[in-house]
Amino acid sequence: MSGNPVFVAVDTPSLDGARALVTAVAPHVGGIKLGLEFFCAHGPAGVAALAASGLPLFLDLKLHDIPNTVAGALHALAGLAPSIITVHAAGGHAMLAAARAAAPAATRLVAVTVLTSLDDDDLAAAGVGDGAAAQVARLAGITRGAGLEGIVCSPQEVAAVRAAWPDVLAVVPGVRPAGSASDDQKRVMTPREALAAGASVLVIGRPITAAADPAAAAAAIARDLR
Repeated sequence: MSGNPVFVAVDTPSLDGARALVTAVAPHVGGIKLGLEFFCAHGPAGVAALAASGLPLFLDLKLHDIPNTVAGALHALAGLAPSIITVHAAGGHAMLAAARAAAPAATRLVAVTVLTSLDDDDLAAAGVGDGAAAQVARLAGITRGAGLEGIVCSPQEVAAVRAAWPDVLAVVPGVRPAGSASDDQKRVMTPREALAAGASVLVIGRPITAAADPAAAAAAIARDLR
């Protein structure tokens, strides 16, 4: 990714609120991330409405199903021309390969490895005994082998992933400016730290969207990264 690496997470059920937010922060961010809350409330029409901003669109839908179903979903989304779409790496090689074959060539497909709301204890409870770092490395290898452009991982794993996969598109949530609350994120870093560790895209939501002045918050992050 070139230019501003910050994608603001616009997850709101209010289309008017989303438009106002995007208008306010557009000079200070590199793109818009739209997740399940926004997509379930507004669907493709809502995505198209925000595309009018001219900012790159990141559809964070975390698709995870049998290969044929995921491929069909990507065919259905192609008309929105997103820059990035997420699928779940846990879907396996066949699902990931089918997703890459179905997505438009211009859309970069990235696979979610371990959610940033999980820590090693959570993974152990689910049967993954060797922790987040090992699981991210495994899933990154499967994703790379299936021909995808990159992964989503926490800032704590991104350096190791980039060392093993130098041209990975590393999408990193769990990014919190110094002094911000972690909220429900468990594996976090500041924007500058995450970028230095090897992140390509920084996904930042509440530190911008819940700020009293979202434009000022976004501008402060952009200044810190320059």
